[in-house]
Amino acid sequence: MVNGVTSSQVSAAYSAYTGTAKVNKDTAADSNSTGTPASDVAATYEPSTEGAAAAKKYTQNTELINQLKLDAETRTNNLQTLVQKLMSQQATTYGNATDIWSFLREGNFTVDPETKAQAQADIAEDGYWGVNQTSDRIVSFATALTGGDPSKLDSMIDAFKKGYAQAEKTWGGELPEISKKTYDAVLEKFNELKKEYGLIDEA
Repeated sequence: MVNGVTSSQVSAAYSAYTGTAKVNKDTAADSNSTGTPASDVAATYEPSTEGAAAAKKYTQNTELINQLKLDAETRTNNLQTLVQKLMSQQATTYGNATDIWSFLREGNFTVDPETKAQAQADIAEDGYWGVNQTSDRIVSFATALTGGDPSKLDSMIDAFKKGYAQAEKTWGGELPEISKKTYDAVLEKFNELKKEYGLIDEA
């Protein structure tokens, strides 16, 4: 016995040491060249293919683009048609109220008193064909056609102007004063909308 340690204890300690050393050696043999244990080799990094998919060349959806263009054209055409009809009807109603048709048709046409009275009521300031209601209908319809997109207001304004010009052709010249006032009212309401959306300065 040396310092209280028997030979049998030394022998047991040596056996434990050599067993541990063997385990460490076997583990090292199973490691890869970087010293990573074999059990970790299964977690090796594989290059992702997402980058290749993301880099796929963009192809233009021609069918969708053409459909959007057609929708936009349809919207503006609808407004032009509406404006032409409204302005023409307003002018006709105005003509009935003022007997202007008698002049235009060389005296071959007269308006009966009942029709004239109704026409006068319709073109009054608060009448159905008056400046306020007619301009409101045009702007409301145009706003609905934008689908809530303020950037489309300018195209609606252009459509309104074209529709008004078509109404003048139908009428055979400049539209009556009430129609001109309606034209100005429509443009003013469009400008107010653009101010609300911040598209033009308030000044």
